[in-house]
Amino acid sequence: MTELQMTAARASLLSCPACRLLHQSRCLPMNCRQRCCRCGTKLSVRKPNSIAHTWALTLTALILYIPANLFPVMTVISYGEGEPDTILTGVIRLIENGMYPIALLVFFASIIVPIVKLIVMIFLLISIQKKSSWHPRQRTALYRVTEYIGRWSMLDIFMIAILAALVKVGAIATVEPELGAIFFAGVVVITILAAKSFDPRLIWDAMEEKR
Repeated sequence: MTELQMTAARASLLSCPACRLLHQSRCLPMNCRQRCCRCGTKLSVRKPNSIAHTWALTLTALILYIPANLFPVMTVISYGEGEPDTILTGVIRLIENGMYPIALLVFFASIIVPIVKLIVMIFLLISIQKKSSWHPRQRTALYRVTEYIGRWSMLDIFMIAILAALVKVGAIATVEPELGAIFFAGVVVITILAAKSFDPRLIWDAMEEKR
């Protein structure tokens, strides 16, 4: 294995997640923890039980994603009349009203992003458990992109919260959040936690072990 392909763990280096100070870890087992000599943060060569925690969170988010799309997320009441809308029917209603940019934004942030993030996390977990050596750089970059864009799924929840707080005009117009919004918020938060618990360095460890 060339020097460029060597991981920090193989080079006996350990970075503090808080202050980024490098430590020597020659005698530190993979799941053992020590303290950073600068800031006192707990250190570990790899996040303990990262795969198990990430699987648990990812599967929980996948289960919650079903009711998040089946139950209505909000009800818009105008002049005493209104129907509850799920995420998909809300997008359709926006398209019918000619609000194409907003419909596209909601569709991307509330439907495409969560599905893609769940698929990517499952793919990464399976590839690590199978000790795949397939394009580790690309898989690491895929994880970074997924981790970054995942938070934008909260856009739909923020929009519902703002509308529910501002649109209170008695019988003329009212926006009420529904049960689906709670499930969807749970999906977004849990997928963010799943991405945080995932250790992308395991991608390179699996490649080394296979070689």
